[in-house]
Amino acid sequence: MKIKQHWLMGLLILVSGFVFLSQHSHAKVSRDQADRLKADLTPVGAERAGNADGSIPEWKQNLELKNGSYSLGAHHPDPFVDDKPVVIITKANLESHKDRLSKGHLALLKHDSFSLSVYPTRRSAIYPQRIYDAIYQNALSATLTSDGEGLAVANASSPFPIPQSAEEVIWNHKMRYRGEVVRTNYGNAVVTSKGRFDITTTDALIQFAYSAPERTPDSQSDLAFMLLGQTTAPAKKAGNKLLVHEFINSMEEPRKSWIKLSGMRRSRRAPDIGYDAPVVISDSIALVDNTDMFSGAMDRFDWNLKGKKELYIPYNAYALHSNQRQYSDILHAKHLNPEWLRYELHRVWVVEATLKKGYRHRYAKRVFYIDEDSWQIAVIEQYDGRGNLMSMAEGHPINYYEKPLFWYTLEVIYDLEKDQYYASGLDNQEKMYDFSVEPKPNYFTPATFTRLR
Repeated sequence: MKIKQHWLMGLLILVSGFVFLSQHSHAKVSRDQADRLKADLTPVGAERAGNADGSIPEWKQNLELKNGSYSLGAHHPDPFVDDKPVVIITKANLESHKDRLSKGHLALLKHDSFSLSVYPTRRSAIYPQRIYDAIYQNALSATLTSDGEGLAVANASSPFPIPQSAEEVIWNHKMRYRGEVVRTNYGNAVVTSKGRFDITTTDALIQFAYSAPERTPDSQSDLAFMLLGQTTAPAKKAGNKLLVHEFINSMEEPRKSWIKLSGMRRSRRAPDIGYDAPVVISDSIALVDNTDMFSGAMDRFDWNLKGKKELYIPYNAYALHSNQRQYSDILHAKHLNPEWLRYELHRVWVVEATLKKGYRHRYAKRVFYIDEDSWQIAVIEQYDGRGNLMSMAEGHPINYYEKPLFWYTLEVIYDLEKDQYYASGLDNQEKMYDFSVEPKPNYFTPATFTRLR
């Protein structure tokens, strides 16, 4: 599975943190409002009903996800393999579909070789009942600071299922449920405008302390997650290792990270990097806060909730996830191979982030489109100071129905100026993610890390 939170490895993976301040404003809702999660809203806060013309169906909790035989540890069969496209959008017919396309996709559609195959909408983002129960309690108790940088009295998954601000929507993405612990295997690639690429592969173990069943909403532990991973290929990078302790309250307890390079006898502390520091293995196409589409502190931007709209977004990317695909089948010049991409019409929250005066960041404005059914960012548009669209990002998700949970199988960031892109989470030819691992308590300690070979 793609723990694609792009816990960017290699010396080089830097996972940005969740910030927590001290004075809490009241973001929790009344019990009458929270009870909407059992009525007109889904357990995570999406509109339960479909849209007016029926192109978005009603949400149903008992959606059957499996297709054919499935064994734990295998790639996930496509439960919607018999679906046919409703429409295929190309450069020739995009004008009639502009209202449901992001500006990022309009930019990609300028290429004759790119298209969007739009399939029937399947609201397949479902989660364990434990997570639904926790989200309900979060609605009653979770709080956010007035500047949007702090979170308290929340647990397990998205803290604000009935959001009242842009900051709350983004926190829902950052804290959404991704399992308790997972072992990951995936590849990363920079694809040039000519279609050339090399694969860097990473194995990692990630434990999400925030989602641990034993954690309570008022827990005194600020630990968000721990990661221990290593680069496995190419040979010149193999053996580089990284250990990360990430905290919810990074103002009080900043991220701690250690690196151990191949041939190094001892580990050493690594510097903390965030915001628009470039991810080295992406040839600077991706920034540290592009990890998991967006992660880290929000203080350099002013955040504005623009409302909701219907948009074509990547969804149910089982064809892209299949172990029948070779990486050369997927990674084409200028963009992913559209033959294996699936888009669906979904309602999304629209959040606009504008760089604050006096602050520095590569992007002066970002527009986020967040899926209502999963709180996952589906698409991002990223602009320079002159208002030019520089970059767009997509997250292609599936339901890992052994949990179940909804997560990216591949993330891609397009440099629209150079016609290059960075793809992270390639697992078609890798061992499937394992959510059943049970690491020993001392596995993520610096002492254990130092002893690893």
